[in-house]
Amino acid sequence: MDEFILEMRNITKLFPGVKALDNVNLKVKSGAIHALIGENGAGKSTLMNVLSGIYPYGTYSGDIIYQGKECIFKNVVDSEKTGIGIIHQELALIPYLSIGENIFLGNEISKHKFINWDETHVKSKELIRKVGLKEDSNTLIKDIGVGKQQLVEIAKALAQNVKLLILDEPTAALNEEDSNNLLKLLLELKEDGITSILISHKLNEILKISDSITIIRDGSTIETLNKGDSDISEDRIIKGMVGRELTNRFPNHTPSIGQIVFEVKNWNVYDPLIEDKKVINDVNINVRKGEIVGFSGLMGSGRTELAMSIFGRAYGKRISGKIIKDGEELILKNVRQAIDNGLAYVTEDRKSAGLVLMQDIRSNISLANLNKISTNQFVDEHKEIQVAEKYRKKLNIKSSSIFQNTGNLSGGNQQKVVLSKWIFTDPEVLILDEPTRGIDVGAKYEIYTIINKLADDGKSIIFISSELPEILGICDRVYVMNEGKIVGELSKKDASQESIMKCIMKNHMEVI
Repeated sequence: MDEFILEMRNITKLFPGVKALDNVNLKVKSGAIHALIGENGAGKSTLMNVLSGIYPYGTYSGDIIYQGKECIFKNVVDSEKTGIGIIHQELALIPYLSIGENIFLGNEISKHKFINWDETHVKSKELIRKVGLKEDSNTLIKDIGVGKQQLVEIAKALAQNVKLLILDEPTAALNEEDSNNLLKLLLELKEDGITSILISHKLNEILKISDSITIIRDGSTIETLNKGDSDISEDRIIKGMVGRELTNRFPNHTPSIGQIVFEVKNWNVYDPLIEDKKVINDVNINVRKGEIVGFSGLMGSGRTELAMSIFGRAYGKRISGKIIKDGEELILKNVRQAIDNGLAYVTEDRKSAGLVLMQDIRSNISLANLNKISTNQFVDEHKEIQVAEKYRKKLNIKSSSIFQNTGNLSGGNQQKVVLSKWIFTDPEVLILDEPTRGIDVGAKYEIYTIINKLADDGKSIIFISSELPEILGICDRVYVMNEGKIVGELSKKDASQESIMKCIMKNHMEVI
């Protein structure tokens, strides 16, 4: 058996005006977990799209040697037939089909041109158990969480007898428990002889399970580190990714905090689908001028539901309570009224809710404030271009031009476009929901710097994050949420991972 299951030699991939990959080389050992890391836009996903046939043979130069043979993949089906499976960051499951139906979608078990449902459910049950799920195969995808959906994707790959499994940011949207379960599964698959290529920005996970780590920067291979190397560390990896030492993950910031600008009092929200389910329970919060207030809590604690309900009732039913800004009560019946009254909300889901991916940077930036660049209800394209160029420069959006489609940008640059869109509305209160999800450490630092500058300009910022180090590194004060309630409020000096978890666990014990 060959030592290397995969060799990619001198892979070069061009897009209009951009060299995405420049003579990239990658060698992956059989039965190993091989991490592929780099900044957003470094070329990681592009390289894997070449490998999986999404970018077919002829659209790139270089060679793919898989299991000792040169491969010419014309499409994804060709790569799947050889045992290569890819799981993208945006899952490709159909919500209203069952787990079993999704597992064998496109790979149906049939007899005489009819699907054999009995065998489908028997085999799907085997695969469901193998990946650690306890759900019935008839359960609809929409009724399980994102962590379990990731496991269904892996089960789907296993159904196709996968030998090389590619996972692109598989834990980006998962909580710590679901992340650990997925990493444990990858180790179990390794024991079964399945090779994995793991793309992730979570360096602690990379160091925990990877046998080798290849670093890509600006479309080129920098180096490959192997388990057992004495100098493998997060700092070493970051230096390879960004090309410099990054001694502090968070920019230094001395806040200038003023009076209370924004208050929410006795806020209650019910689930829009389940009539009697209260998702936000008597919440009281406030934010001062120039203050960054963090919201921490476990997945499902109600942070996003709270933010969206405040933002013009974008979520929820039977909403009650008061919103007070600058000492006066606001009655916000819709999102437009929220924007007009100085509120902005940066969604946690930039791809489906934050951006129009088919439109260019220019159009996305102006989208929430067209009135500012319009005359007699017609958009002044000259003004729109000036605004887009201003924010492209101000937020350092890396692109060929403001006319580049946002769907072709890296995750970090997409996030900067979303921020630009809402900064352009000139809000007084800016709600940021997971603003650095799926973004590398270098881009995160840039986003943190932008947020600090907004606070220095007097903006009041609500910062929601599932990453405790991020909450502790950038926030001036922290609210802790659990089960729709505020269960703790901590000053910067009192906030720590331990104190935040104590607030959550104390509430759990009171509920029990």
